[in-house]
Amino acid sequence: MYKDITFLLNPSEITAGTRGASLGPFALITAARKNRSTLFGTSPVVCMDDCNSLLDKETEFKFAKNSDGLLTIFKELDKHISEIYSNCHFPFLLSGDHGSAGGTIAAIRNAFPAKRLGVVWIDAHGDIHSPYTTPSGNMHGMPLSTALNEDNIPCKVNEVSSEEKMLWDALKNIHGIAPKISPEDLVFVSVRDTEEQEDAIIQRLGIKNYEVSEVRNKTANQVVVEILQKLEGCDLIYISFDVDSMDPQVTSHGTGTPVENGLFPEEAETIMKGLLESNKVCCVEFVEINPCLDEKKNEMAEVAFSIVEKLVATITK
Repeated sequence: MYKDITFLLNPSEITAGTRGASLGPFALITAARKNRSTLFGTSPVVCMDDCNSLLDKETEFKFAKNSDGLLTIFKELDKHISEIYSNCHFPFLLSGDHGSAGGTIAAIRNAFPAKRLGVVWIDAHGDIHSPYTTPSGNMHGMPLSTALNEDNIPCKVNEVSSEEKMLWDALKNIHGIAPKISPEDLVFVSVRDTEEQEDAIIQRLGIKNYEVSEVRNKTANQVVVEILQKLEGCDLIYISFDVDSMDPQVTSHGTGTPVENGLFPEEAETIMKGLLESNKVCCVEFVEINPCLDEKKNEMAEVAFSIVEKLVATITK
């Protein structure tokens, strides 16, 4: 199906609460160069425009911060991912914050409107808030709700302005497809830091979460088997990998919201490689590397690069 890989760099960090994630894709490339790897010299590398200048002024949207820019990012993602697929290439995204992943999902569905899409969300966080439930207004906590077309009104705590509602609805309904995925086609891995509103919607929608303890007890390979069984009815699978899914004591704190007791890098790698070997995976995205917060001098990017290198070998073999 795919002739080659195209790396798409998306340096957007407008939905994060801390600064520096926009440098993550380039920190990963720096790690490759440090290791004398030619990985980014043998496949096309495309860098998207961003809207990070919005961070130089106050956002007028309290509960959907910079949602106007995020809509632009969604449209940019669609343009680039559509072109990658038209060239029969596999899109491997290296992104800043996780907020734009909803746009990645939307772009995949727009490229394959007749296909059923499964999502494997490897992350410390559920990212399933909405403007109606968010405690911070930071939209990197909301991408899955845009894909699921969910407001979680039963857990509403915020009075959202008409402008915010208009932009939020535009994000959910982009390309005229809503929802983009079904709850039964979404699997969490390593999610361990959620708010009560998220817990409620995860329970209501019946979303499966493979906690770290379950991965350890069953082994990463067995988790792969179970995920593929659960997503058997899906034509395609998108893997969204937030580096904070990993244990910061083993990697580093070079990410915006590190959470203790995460996956070992080897476990994350095994899960993603196993999924790729199913030949259903149509896109992989790495997010939330933040070298500004890395106490070990770019260690998070180096760990992530080691995994990227092995996944690319699996995709291209």
